[in-house]
Amino acid sequence: MPITPEHVGRRYPVTKPYLVSQAKIDEFRMAVGDRTTGPQAPGTFAMVIGALAWDGLFADAELGLGLHRTMHADQRFAWSRQLRAGDEINAVLVVDKVRNRGNVDMITVTVELSTTDGEQVCTATSTLIHTREEA
Repeated sequence: MPITPEHVGRRYPVTKPYLVSQAKIDEFRMAVGDRTTGPQAPGTFAMVIGALAWDGLFADAELGLGLHRTMHADQRFAWSRQLRAGDEINAVLVVDKVRNRGNVDMITVTVELSTTDGEQVCTATSTLIHTREEA
């Protein structure tokens, strides 16, 4: 059964804590050409952790999703504060919206990023375009 609007509201288990280290922030900055320095992570660093939450979505055999057939179409962030070195972050993914058109699925998911102490840090909303395999 492919993903359908009936899957809206599906919530996946919390990820293992991710320790935001200065080394990871610096590696990310270098990879994206960001020349800033300091303990605060660039905003898009949130997707390093958010992608870990996507694992549950793509591992859900009921949905029939394949990462190799998925395009990341849109990304938005709502911040309570920036991520910084020393944060231990958990992520939880929720399916917000599903539209099916032919063999194309348009899926909107939200990943909530919070510290292991429960402080909400960021909401990352992504729109994915998925093409189902032909029967």
